Formats: sequence, structure tokens, C-alpha cells
Amino acid sequence: MDCHKEANKKKCTCTYEPCSRKGLCCECISYHRQNGEAPGCLFPPAVEKTYDRSLRRLARCY
Repeated sequence: MDCHKEANKKKCTCTYEPCSRKGLCCECISYHRQNGEAPGCLFPPAVEKTYDRSLRRLARCY
């Protein structure tokens, strides 16, 4: 699989800096899904900064 990590990193809105999955969208989605969460890029910026990645919080946003 061809991953466009550097291009993805430029568009990534996640503010969690020590994240090892930045730019690796498939790994990010898999990680959050395993934890019953959604990736930060699906949240509005103000909510993303709270690091509450719960599906409940995502539903409240929309």
C-alpha cells in the first residue's frame, strides 16, 4: 500500500503532538476504533483540543 504520510501530516488536524500515527490515517482510524473512539479529524477544532474522542461526544457535535 502506498501511504502519503507527509501529505497527510500537512492536513492532519490532530493537536496531540506525541502521536506516532500522525499522517498514517489507516493506523489512526484503527487505533481509535479499537478504543471505541473516533479520530480527532472528525471533530470541530474546539472539541478536538479537549481530546475527548468518544463516539458520544462526536454525536453531540453533529
